[in-house]
Amino acid sequence: MKYVFVTDELPRPGTAGHLAVNHAVIGWLQAQGHDVVVLLVGARLGRPVERYGLAPVAGPKIAGWGDFVVARSPMAALRIIARATLRRLKSGTARRFWKPARGAQAVLGSFITPAAAAWCARYIGRTRPDAVLVDTIFRAPVLRAAPGARGVIIAHDLFYLRHRALLSAGYQVQPASLTRAAEAELLNLAAAIGAIQPDEASGISAMCPDRHVFTMPMPAIAHPRPAGVERLADRLVFVGSAALPNLDGLRWFLDSVWPQLRRLRPGLTLDIVGDCGAALARLPEGVNRLGRVKSLSTVLHRAALAIAPLRVGSGLKIKLLDYARHGLMTVATPASLAGFAADPASPFIAASGEIGFAAAIIRQLGEVQEEARAIAYVDRHYGLEASFAGLAAALGPVQPEQVF
Repeated sequence: MKYVFVTDELPRPGTAGHLAVNHAVIGWLQAQGHDVVVLLVGARLGRPVERYGLAPVAGPKIAGWGDFVVARSPMAALRIIARATLRRLKSGTARRFWKPARGAQAVLGSFITPAAAAWCARYIGRTRPDAVLVDTIFRAPVLRAAPGARGVIIAHDLFYLRHRALLSAGYQVQPASLTRAAEAELLNLAAAIGAIQPDEASGISAMCPDRHVFTMPMPAIAHPRPAGVERLADRLVFVGSAALPNLDGLRWFLDSVWPQLRRLRPGLTLDIVGDCGAALARLPEGVNRLGRVKSLSTVLHRAALAIAPLRVGSGLKIKLLDYARHGLMTVATPASLAGFAADPASPFIAASGEIGFAAAIIRQLGEVQEEARAIAYVDRHYGLEASFAGLAAALGPVQPEQVF
């Protein structure tokens, strides 16, 4: 069968949780023998010419040539270069020149423009895919522009809940307004909706009672530590994008928990992986800003323990599955653990408050490493078959009313 996947950033693992999920979906579809084309609605690339071998790519602002994706206009190429340059500068310098959109401190997403939605609709009408997979409500207007398409929204989150939580915490958010009713209207444009975890599937079912709603957690394929690679007893790790919940949690951890840990274990270090590190100001002693890494496994197989200090958020924290599939236990706040499969042998240690969080880390570092426990958890609950059974049912035989 033929599918198109509408998104605003190239799906790939190791940079952000939603991109890892999208990458896994496309890879799974291809493994089932289906053809997938990525429709990139903007020009969010790392370089003006970028290699991307997962699937063919098309879009209104880019051109796909074999394994390469190219920004169409010189202005788009200049913006890509400017963003990449600022990302490499120290965070204080970058923040002076690169402000979040419209002064917002948290950007949940940007809605597709009418022009881009119309371009995608024309592409869909011309190629007639069996289904259109849409990355979140922010790309859902494509389905309004192409009303004959059989649409499946990959929800990733209930954004109105995250919006509400961030506003309650005092942050400025883009979009400025996002209600439950507005999100429901966008979700109802699709025939089927995939939720990242069971609680959100229940919420979406209540919002969209006439739609097929299924749960589609991120698959976590075990990646045990190779023989000869030793874990470093005093090394912690955190992986995350520059999304506000990550930054808020890290700032709390570095300000309130890290000083306690360093007094108790002066040799303790923390590796921060991903774009979150570059978005922070000066880091305290012992904290290393690694940025984007070529191999996440290399970092995770050397760490002794992972942390998840998030205080706000929704969805499913994909980073915790990455930790577990690499054999890492994780000390996590309750907000980080929402939506995970309940299991007495879970690899997640819940901890609240600065004293409780620090104590849990010190206690776990003194325990025997439980790599087999972490890997067994993902094998039980997050294998490929379990994760994509709902999507397979949603993409089942095409019904007569769902074709062009």
